[in-house]
Amino acid sequence: MAPLLLDDDGVTARLAPRRAVAAMRTAVLAVERGEIEAPPRAAVQFASGRLVFTCGARTGRWYGYRSYDSFETDPGEEVVVLHDWSSGRVRAVATGRALGPLRTGAIGGLAVDLLARPDAQHLGLVGSGRQAWTQLWAANAVRRLESVTVYSRSAERRRRFVQRAERELGLVVRDAPSAKEAVSGCDLVVLATSSGAPVIDPAWVGEGCHVTTLGPKQAGRAEFDHLLAERADVVATDSIAQARSYDPPFVLAGTAQMDRLVSLSALAAGAVPGRTADSQVTLFCSVGLAGTEVLLLSEILEQLEAEAGSPPAG
Repeated sequence: MAPLLLDDDGVTARLAPRRAVAAMRTAVLAVERGEIEAPPRAAVQFASGRLVFTCGARTGRWYGYRSYDSFETDPGEEVVVLHDWSSGRVRAVATGRALGPLRTGAIGGLAVDLLARPDAQHLGLVGSGRQAWTQLWAANAVRRLESVTVYSRSAERRRRFVQRAERELGLVVRDAPSAKEAVSGCDLVVLATSSGAPVIDPAWVGEGCHVTTLGPKQAGRAEFDHLLAERADVVATDSIAQARSYDPPFVLAGTAQMDRLVSLSALAAGAVPGRTADSQVTLFCSVGLAGTEVLLLSEILEQLEAEAGSPPAG
């Protein structure tokens, strides 16, 4: 049987935000139980860029990888490959640019669900690119958003972001003139930039706020610094192993905040406490949990096979 081949249209048509967030909950709980192996990413360095691999395996069901590059190509594509555990057959392949960001958005949505106040409804975004969009896509599925504000350096990109949010999500998004105005007074904040320097002042983060950071987060090049982590009562990540393997080191390496880092897996399983008071500030550092793109591809394949009346994947 030939493997399922999916492009971006096929992925987005089959990956609703609630289903994607639920799949990430399944993934982190399986990691906590030792059923999914999720090692740090690996990379091959070439003269003009890197080819990066994130590999994962779910014992008895599947193994696979995502590959993407850092070459100066436009648009550039990633590849996600799902293998059957027992036979080694390639069951599905996804190409394009959608699955990786949607996976990151879904993990961000899970972090919001685990760490943000249940009544959080005001979201401030710094960044208006693909990652900012998928965070909004997922957060809107786990919290009832009453207001959204976005800031980025490009007024044109902000305008397109606002229009898309209204068209696809039915949300009214306000275009903010500064990062401070975008996040002030919000109980949800997402940083999704390419900045190598902090983009917000921790003093702008109010009591009870949850913050997700997606951009650069290595020593000497990060969109936030240890002061934001000091502001937080809980500091979490999707992969402690990945955070520890950064070179240059993770932005919190060598600080007291690194010792406080907890995993989404442990939070979801109830092995460690998360938010314990409405007034607490929480911080989620998204670094990439390997294997989760493959899990999402497996979910899509199982959905299609169930609709067709075929045996499930793996």
